Parts: sequence; structure tokens; C-alpha cells
Amino acid sequence: MISDMKHIMNTDGSPLIIAGPCSAESRTQVLTTAGALHRAGVRIFRAGVWKPRTRPGGFEGYGELALPWLAEVKERFGMLTATEVGTPRHAELALRAGIDVVWIGARTTACPFVTQEIAEALRGTDIPVFVKNPASADLDLWIGAVERFARCGLSRLGAILRGFKTFIRPDDTCPPYRNTPFWEVADRFRAELPELPMLCDPSHIGGARCHIAPLSREALSRGYDGLIIETHCNPAEAMTDAAQQLTPEALARLMESIAVPV
Repeated sequence: MISDMKHIMNTDGSPLIIAGPCSAESRTQVLTTAGALHRAGVRIFRAGVWKPRTRPGGFEGYGELALPWLAEVKERFGMLTATEVGTPRHAELALRAGIDVVWIGARTTACPFVTQEIAEALRGTDIPVFVKNPASADLDLWIGAVERFARCGLSRLGAILRGFKTFIRPDDTCPPYRNTPFWEVADRFRAELPELPMLCDPSHIGGARCHIAPLSREALSRGYDGLIIETHCNPAEAMTDAAQQLTPEALARLMESIAVPV
């Protein structure tokens, strides 16, 4: 399997940083956050347009209504844009709106039927696709999801470690993360598909701002190609995952501390 992600990776070999809010909540929130990230040197802006909620009644995103906000980010700041797609219809709308990068969420990766349908919807395109690990530590399920996109002719493929759901009681030997990283599972994935860029999602692993910096450093020390970090202009008012989002200023400090050029 060959992966050609050269056009979105940093040309100087430094780690790729994808950043932006968990959810696209308003035009003002999107543009304010994007502007600050652009000034910090971030090239790829992420925002959730469709938000899968574990239980009904939560904010599930503005969907198609939010896509023009991401288009404006590209027009104003020259940033690439990225969002999660969870159905073939999402994929079609994202392509139509000019989204540059998509990722497949953990819930979707866990369902081969839906993953296959999204891969079919993207057939014939060269859009970069990052596949997050499934919530369970099932290596074959993760690899199989990537293979479905490859068999539909997509060659710009990558993976994201966002941690695995466990029910271990946190103690001194088990950091109280939202999701357990299980670095060794990702190591086995990388050994099977060494040509795929691997990003780390410290926001979803940690579940709290205090964990993002150490998890980021751990991932980069392990040779990960970059990070995808949730960043919001006002995290305290975020409609989803408020506890794990950084401000753009905090992200800029993190980038500087891990020697990512800004």
C-alpha cells in the first residue's frame, strides 16, 4: 500500500499540526479561531461539522450549514480545511464544499459496512483520508478500514491514534486519560503499514487540557508524523468537549515548546 501525503506534510520534515475546534459552532467562532491559528503558523484547520453523540439530545453539529464557514477559512486565510465524515452523504457534501482533508472517526472505523460505503463515495478522488483507530483495540479492524479506502483507489491515506476505550480504574500506574493510548497497538499498526503517516490525537486520548502537552511530546518522541489538537477561541463556552480544548495562544506555546516552527 502506497500513501502519498507529501502535499500536506511539512516540507521541512517538522511535525504536521492540524488544529481547530471540536465543533463548528458559529461563523464568528470558526473565523476567530482560524485567524488566531493562522497567525500561529497552523496550515490545516479542523472543525467538526457532523458530531456523533453517544446519547441523543446533545449538540450534533450544524452539518451542511457549517460548510460555508470552512470555505471562508480557506478563502480568507489560505488554510486547508479538514472535517470528519461519518456517512457517504457527509463525504459527498464535504467534497462539494471543497474540504481538503477528511478523517474517519472511531465509531465509523468500527463499522465495516459504513466504512465501505464512505470509501465508495470517495472513489475517483484524491482527497487525503485519515482513519482513526476504532474504540476497541482491534488491530485488524483498524487496518481493514484503511484497506477499504485503498481498494477504492484512494492513495492519500494516513492514520490517527485517538486512544482506546477501557474501563480500568485510574491509579498511579494508569494515567486518568479519557482513552488509553495503548501505544503498542499503534506500534503494531505502524509495523504493518509503515508508509502511512501516523498522527496522534492527544485531545481525545487525554480528555483534559493538562494532558495534551505531555501526550504530544510522547507521540513525537515515538516518531509520530504530527498531531491533531482541538483548539477553540473560548474553550469554556465550547458546545462539545470543552475540557480538552486549548486556546490558540496555548497551542502556539505548545508548538514552540515542542520545537514546531511558528
